[in-house]
Amino acid sequence: MAVTGRFVWLVAAGVVPVVLAGVFAGPGAAWLALLGWLLVAVGAGAVDLSLAASPRQVGLSRELPERVRLGESVSASLLVANLGSRTLRASVRDAWQPSAGASGAGRGRLVVPPGERRRMTLRLTPWRRGDRRVADVTIRSAGPLGLWLRQATLAAPGRVRVLPPFASRVHLPSRLTRLRELDGRTPLLVRGQGTEFDSIREYVRGDDVRSIDWRATARRPDPEAPGSSKLMVRTWRPERDRRIVIVVDTSRTAAARVGDEPRLDTAFESALLLAALAAHAGDRVDFLAWDRRVRGRVHGASAGDLLARMVDAMATIDAELIEADWAAVPGQVRRLTSRHALVVLLTGVDSPGNARGLLAMLPQLTARHTVLVASVTDPDVVEASRRRDELAEVYRAAAAERALIDADRVAAAIRRLGADVVSAPPAQLPPALADRYLELKAAGRL
Repeated sequence: MAVTGRFVWLVAAGVVPVVLAGVFAGPGAAWLALLGWLLVAVGAGAVDLSLAASPRQVGLSRELPERVRLGESVSASLLVANLGSRTLRASVRDAWQPSAGASGAGRGRLVVPPGERRRMTLRLTPWRRGDRRVADVTIRSAGPLGLWLRQATLAAPGRVRVLPPFASRVHLPSRLTRLRELDGRTPLLVRGQGTEFDSIREYVRGDDVRSIDWRATARRPDPEAPGSSKLMVRTWRPERDRRIVIVVDTSRTAAARVGDEPRLDTAFESALLLAALAAHAGDRVDFLAWDRRVRGRVHGASAGDLLARMVDAMATIDAELIEADWAAVPGQVRRLTSRHALVVLLTGVDSPGNARGLLAMLPQLTARHTVLVASVTDPDVVEASRRRDELAEVYRAAAAERALIDADRVAAAIRRLGADVVSAPPAQLPPALADRYLELKAAGRL
């Protein structure tokens, strides 16, 4: 049971008769007036409570979207059916997690006649990835006077999975255009070069003369010029059906915030853009989220459902405050593929101490695979290294320079071990990684 503001005002209104009774009939009459007024207020509240519909004679059901991207808004409906014989005048609180971003704090008012059903719709704007859940609904039923309330908390579980936003997809069209140019499917003055033989065709202006196939030319006489032959060239296309293994580090380094988001979220954005580009290029992509155990894996997905499976796997992954077990990564890669692959490691390489395990493991990977290490750089550190107007800024600039030198040392050590490094600020890392993939594909290094 709960009381409302109306009941408080009703009790407060008793001040008038109590004061009048004290002025005209003395203190004893004032006490009697106070007692009488309280009895009237309590009696009115009891009668009102008895006329209120039972909040337990209610049927609850939900209409929820299964998934929503982070930052987007969706509608979540709660259907309240009155199973009792009295009109339900209810204040309803739908107890969503705060990170679900429910509008109006999840509260609403409904009037439901007997045997009917009403809908309460909330706007959810989640601000965290993962499963945003709701377990209970609290209903307060008021009587005709709205003095006292009957309250009950009923189970009505629900869930909305919040997926990564994939904001880097804005870079996909331009990279697909470059991929088509590389594949030779876009008319250009100079055709893109690949590494796998595709077909033989007639020479056109702008073709590389090194692609002329003289044997095919000798077998193709020119009917318009007796005694001569048409020049024939070989066409090439980028390598297809190559293996791409994306390994995202979910250890404690992934929990650090760079810019306005954790490193893990930037790694997910980079992995999604690379996977989308590689799937369009005809390559097979596997995904692994790892620290000391597998946090998420996507293996054997077709190009059509690769991104859907990846974002679903990423949705519930958070960084763990533990050290990564890099020694086990080569074994995990072997479980995904026994062929030569491009292994992309999304981790932090800004500190020699943090990168010690990574550096010890890299020779095992580079012996069999092409390895690319992608890392986020902190633009605030770069900016701090340039500001030296005041004494405090000079000290910060010295610390920032030390951090940048450490990152360069780690990158140089990675290159000496046979791997490549891509480092960029959060917003620029996904397209930079996609560009490096296109460069490797054009060079035939996959």
